[in-house]
Amino acid sequence: MTTPHEFSDPVYLEAVAQFRDLLDEAAGAGEPEPTAMTLATADAQGRVAARIVLLKAVDERGFVFYTNYDSAKAQQLAAHPQAALCFLWKTLRDVVQVRVEGAVGKAGAEEADAYFASRPRASRIGAWASKQSQTLVARGELDARIAEAERRYADADVPRPPFWGGYRLVPDMIELWFGQRARLHDRVRYERGDTGWTKWLLYP
Repeated sequence: MTTPHEFSDPVYLEAVAQFRDLLDEAAGAGEPEPTAMTLATADAQGRVAARIVLLKAVDERGFVFYTNYDSAKAQQLAAHPQAALCFLWKTLRDVVQVRVEGAVGKAGAEEADAYFASRPRASRIGAWASKQSQTLVARGELDARIAEAERRYADADVPRPPFWGGYRLVPDMIELWFGQRARLHDRVRYERGDTGWTKWLLYP
């Protein structure tokens, strides 16, 4: 895992700043869901799974997303706390892709509480109702759980469930990929090594 002093490495800070600038640019370019990212995880046997999730925060400490701690992805992260992210912005320039790899750990409770409180009430109710990734016999079962959660919090704020929270991926690699003609793309890789972060170009 990256140690705190490495968050100040100027090459790493450049990589994070580049990503944040591209994210803002993608949003401005009309990308329908600029924070959407593929999250790839692996279980204890090495079987890989991937799904789309939403990035909810990014700074020098890493990339944050939220989920149910009983979900399939959470179980995989418990068994193998490494993951990879991939962003694809098709409306940005001539297509831009960003790949990120690193160690994953749970985000802090206060941070998760603050984000959960910002969600629409229906989404907060849904977090209580859904047994994410578990077998659902019929849709009516989920509807009943939603109704029960609505009754429970009818006259109260909806708190964050203890089984729901955030994860932070702390990068050890960030690659920026810029589409070019004839598939001769520009690839810029930032990677953490034993002596700090380095930056170099890759062949397409």
